[in-house]
Amino acid sequence: MKKTRIFAAIGLTMVLAVTGCAAEGDTSTAAKDDITIGLSAEPANLDFTTTDGAAIPQALLDNVYEGLVTLSDDGEIEPLLAESWEVSDDNRTYTFTLADGVTFSNGDPFTAETVKWNIERVQSDAWTISLKSYMDVVDTVEVVDDTHVAVTLTSPSNDWLFRMTTRIGAMFTPNAVDDLANTAVGTGPFTVDSFTPGDSLVLAARSDYWGQTPALSTVTLRYFDDSNALNNALLTGGIDAISGLPSFDSMSLFSDTAEFTTYSGSTNSEVVLSLNNASGIFTDARVRQAVSYAIDRETLIQNATGGTGTLIGSMVPPTDPWYDASLVDAYPYDPAKARELIEEAGVAGETIRFRIPNLENVQAAAQQVQSDLTAVGLTVEIETLEFPAVWLEDVFTGHDYDMSIVTHVEARDILTYANPDYYWGFDNAEFQDLVSRADEGTTEEQTQYMRQAAKLLSDLAVSDWLYLQAYVTITAAGVTGLPVNLLGESLNVTNVSWS
Repeated sequence: MKKTRIFAAIGLTMVLAVTGCAAEGDTSTAAKDDITIGLSAEPANLDFTTTDGAAIPQALLDNVYEGLVTLSDDGEIEPLLAESWEVSDDNRTYTFTLADGVTFSNGDPFTAETVKWNIERVQSDAWTISLKSYMDVVDTVEVVDDTHVAVTLTSPSNDWLFRMTTRIGAMFTPNAVDDLANTAVGTGPFTVDSFTPGDSLVLAARSDYWGQTPALSTVTLRYFDDSNALNNALLTGGIDAISGLPSFDSMSLFSDTAEFTTYSGSTNSEVVLSLNNASGIFTDARVRQAVSYAIDRETLIQNATGGTGTLIGSMVPPTDPWYDASLVDAYPYDPAKARELIEEAGVAGETIRFRIPNLENVQAAAQQVQSDLTAVGLTVEIETLEFPAVWLEDVFTGHDYDMSIVTHVEARDILTYANPDYYWGFDNAEFQDLVSRADEGTTEEQTQYMRQAAKLLSDLAVSDWLYLQAYVTITAAGVTGLPVNLLGESLNVTNVSWS
């Protein structure tokens, strides 16, 4: 058998400004045992098994719930509840050796039986989110003994172990799943001390945690729906850090390096202009292509992000092996070409229902998209929806939209286009075959087929990938250990501390 144990490699983060050290003898931060982190997207509840969206796993994954493996801040797969694993010669069976002495926060033991129950539960009707489909490749789960479990796949999969770092790999105790929306019981270093929807989620460190004890006893995640309020909270000491600055034109407020440190990290966060391929005028590829030619993305990035966004041309960020930089130039800004395609498709003057979430980073982009499409002969009506609840229900789940904008933060989420039930409404056998061959092939074949799949999406203009969002973190002086890359689903706060 081939033994596999993967550890973190090279960091990708660039520090833009470095905080000066505290004065000798200054104990103003050394004695602090808590921290408050400001965020802009709040969880609707605590249940990521039935509620879509990124905010719940951001808060709970790795902090409260853990998986067999985790994703480091550098994007590498690392051991967690599994201390090691072996892969069979046919690349179908993964045999995990579990860490000893692991318990859930309610005292329940974590064993191989727990792993089997959780994987099979993801495959059942108990999980309803679309991402559960990544567990479909699992054929059987065999309990070898209390600390060894063998997972056999229906076919080789380059993607499955990576997906086990996401929410579908989270381990629950069977005795605490009756009210997941309000109660979270995991093996992680924290428990949820309190959750106040619309305001905050408070994490309390476990004294009986099986692994490394968190540096701080309390971490408060505080949510803001207004970027000015978020900025003011850091400026006035109401919070100690901002993770994921939503309004990049405010970065100058934190230029004092004696008071603040600013980091620009790598991310998977594609800001996508979603087009409903299953109904309305966007069933016609010519109209989708017209939209791509009509949008001035360079200006949009400047207006929406202050120039911090990056053109990508596909649903593949540069950190993925199958990124193809040539796709950035597939649809240059060409209003004349857009008008030609619109006339050819016979949709001039048609009205587009542009249903967007009430997130600040979306507003400026949406205004420019509306202006650019109006200039080429389409009518665009913007409707702003409460996020996450209403947008998730109407657009993401109900598919009741023509066009929308949202940031997709999940890693390697190009595979969502292989799901015809996903809100894109894209059902294409050629694309599905390419990603299937990529998953089952060699590493080289995976890269080859995934690049072909990304080009196919671009050729058909299935969506318009406006830009890759930077992940900007700003901390008060003395804060260390806060992740500054956003390459996975979690915001792991275990190592956050005061220097």
